[in-house]
Amino acid sequence: MEAIFRTDSSLAFSNHLDHFMARWGYRRGNHRVEPGLYRLGNPDPKSPVFVTANYTLSFDALRNSLKGQDGYILVLDTHGINVWCAAGKGTFSTDELVKKIEECNVKDIVTHRVLILPQLGASGVSAHEVKQRTHFKVEYGPVRAADLPEYLQTHQATPAMRKVSFTLAERLVLVPVELVQRFLPFLAAFIVLWLLLSPLAAWGALAAMISGCVLFPVLLPWLPTRQFSIKGFVLGGLVALPFVLAAFLTTGGQQLWQQMVLALAFLTGIPAVTAYLGLNFTGSTPLTSHTEVEREMKRYIRVMAGMAGICIVCIIASIIVRFVA
Repeated sequence: MEAIFRTDSSLAFSNHLDHFMARWGYRRGNHRVEPGLYRLGNPDPKSPVFVTANYTLSFDALRNSLKGQDGYILVLDTHGINVWCAAGKGTFSTDELVKKIEECNVKDIVTHRVLILPQLGASGVSAHEVKQRTHFKVEYGPVRAADLPEYLQTHQATPAMRKVSFTLAERLVLVPVELVQRFLPFLAAFIVLWLLLSPLAAWGALAAMISGCVLFPVLLPWLPTRQFSIKGFVLGGLVALPFVLAAFLTTGGQQLWQQMVLALAFLTGIPAVTAYLGLNFTGSTPLTSHTEVEREMKRYIRVMAGMAGICIVCIIASIIVRFVA
C-alpha cells in the first residue's frame, strides 16, 4: 500500500509561480505532482474521493476549488499532462485508474464505492469496466473544478456545468507557450532572411508566427468552416496580402518576375505556416473531435508541406538571384 500524502486547498506563491512558468512553457514536462492518494482536510471513511491528473495546474485547480471540503484526491500518473489531453493520449485511462485504486488500497480507506472524475476525462475511462474490475462506481463531475462545491450539494450537474467553453481568455492563456516554443526557429529565420534576402521577407516570417500563434486563437470562432486547416489558410492568406502588395511596391531595382517570385513566397508560406501552427489548438477546443483532427491532418498536411516547399524554393531562388546579380 502506498503512503497517503497530505494537501490543503490554499495555493502558495510557489504554486502560482509554477503555473506562470507552465503557461510560458518553462521546463514543460516538470510541472507535475507525485501520483497517489492525498488527504484533503480531515477526511473520514465516508468522505468523497476525487480523481485528477498529476499535472500541477489540474491538481491545484481541483484542491483550490474544494475550500472547506474534507476528502481524498486520487492522482493518476498522466506524465504531467492535463486531464483532457491525457484522456486523449491514453494516460488518464481505465487501466491507470484501476491500477491506482489497487496500489493506494482505496477500498480499505473509504466505505463507499464512488469516485468523482472530471467530465473531461470521460473519453479515456470506461466507467462500466472500472465497476467490473474494482466495484467502484465512476461519477462524472462538472467540466470546471470551480463548479464542484455546487455539484456536491446534489451530485447533479446542471447543463451549464456540462458545457465546455473556449472563451477569449481561455484561448489567450495558450498563446505564451506557443510563442516560446516557436521563438527560436522563427528568430533564426528572421535573421537569415534579413541578412540574405530583405527586411520585408524577414518581417513576413515574423508575421507568419504571429498569425499562427496569436491571431489564430484570438479570431478562431470567427474564421470560416470548422476545419482548423482551412481557418489557417484563410487567416494566413489575409495576413499575406499586405506583404504580396509590398513585394510589388518596394522594387529595390528588381524585375517584375523577381517581385512575383517573392510575392508567391508570401502567398504560399504564410498561409501554410498559419494553418500548421493553428493545428496545435485542436487539442484545446471543443470544436473538434479526435477523429476529425486525424482526418483533417491526413487531408491537409501534404497541402501545407507542398505550399511550404514552394515558398522555400522561391526564397532560395530570390537569394541566389540577389547574390548573382
